[in-house]
Amino acid sequence: MARCDRCYKPTFVTTTSWFNTQVICSDCTDEELAHPDIEYAKKVESEACARGDYNFRGVGWPGKDGRVKR
Repeated sequence: MARCDRCYKPTFVTTTSWFNTQVICSDCTDEELAHPDIEYAKKVESEACARGDYNFRGVGWPGKDGRVKR
């Protein structure tokens, strides 16, 4: 069983964060998808991939109540 890189809970289901390279559980994914900066994080990630940067580290997870510095 894996552990979430963000909350450290054991989990069977993971995905990679849109904000950084953490592998996160479904609870943290739900929290991330509800964040007001999710569309910005997705846009920046998409632009990096379009430039050929497939190792983009992300815009950084600002925390549940934080905001991404632009």
